[in-house]
Amino acid sequence: MSATRRFTQVLGLAAAGALAFGLAGCSGGASAAGGGDDELTTVGFVAVGPEGAWREANEANIQDTFTKEAGFDLKYAPATNLDQKSQIDAFTSFVDEGVDVILLSATEGSGWEDSLERAQEAEIPVILIDRGIEPDDTDLYVTRIAPDNNEVSQGVADWAVGAFPDGANYFVLEGPAGVSVVNERNEGWDEVIGSEPSFVKVGAQTANWSTEEAKSVFETVLKSNNNDIQVVFAQNDEMGLGAIQAVEEAGLVPGVDVKIATIDGTKAALEALADNKLSFVAEYNPLFGETALDVVNKVLDGESVDSYIIVPSETFDSPEAAAEALPDRKF
Repeated sequence: MSATRRFTQVLGLAAAGALAFGLAGCSGGASAAGGGDDELTTVGFVAVGPEGAWREANEANIQDTFTKEAGFDLKYAPATNLDQKSQIDAFTSFVDEGVDVILLSATEGSGWEDSLERAQEAEIPVILIDRGIEPDDTDLYVTRIAPDNNEVSQGVADWAVGAFPDGANYFVLEGPAGVSVVNERNEGWDEVIGSEPSFVKVGAQTANWSTEEAKSVFETVLKSNNNDIQVVFAQNDEMGLGAIQAVEEAGLVPGVDVKIATIDGTKAALEALADNKLSFVAEYNPLFGETALDVVNKVLDGESVDSYIIVPSETFDSPEAAAEALPDRKF
């Protein structure tokens, strides 16, 4: 027998119309989970690959969710050294192969229009995992699944304003240029801090999500500013851990002389918060494989989904909160 599934692309809350395509037929009445690969829904996962604890947890969670037992044949294609061209090549191969759906975590926000148009012409739905694209043309993909970067970084800024009611000098350790989440985290932070004239921006520099680079960058920043920096906003945990090392090597006390706030909520960051070395950790929940699975099933069954599905996350503002969360932390 044969099975046909449909997907619907959505603009905001309005359905833009369903496009039909077929899956391979199944034989002998066997279920998708128990039969051969030709009975499985084929998912091409254009991934980022090695980039730190958050990315490892996110991509492992996706792979652990889209299993053959669940009825899927997941084809995992991590980028080569975070190179966008390798991602575009993998995306093109998935379109040529005729997979049923593509999950895309883009290393860079721009440059995806041609690839997405090609997938659309082939009637292959594309779901963005974590990172958005620029320009954000929701005609070209079904939905984006991710925590809200703007909201998360606003929460970090709100904490900073509360911790320093009289203002402070601050520095931002950014992720790589051109990545959508970096721009979104800057926007959220700036929306709050920009209205606080007592907060003085000493500078911002990318440390490429790296502990080692962040340590090097912030060592230089501290020296050139006579250690007169009170707040560091590190856009991921690894960079925040690097800032801790730089503060300690400068003879200062992290959490006292310099307060460091990070985004991601990995086990290493919560341990640093529990030890009073970080001052605030905003979780950016990576465990949304089940949400992605639900979305894929709905899309392929012709159901409408929102154009942005926000993954709930939490914040940790004390050593006690971090210590309480650590035993159950999975990443």
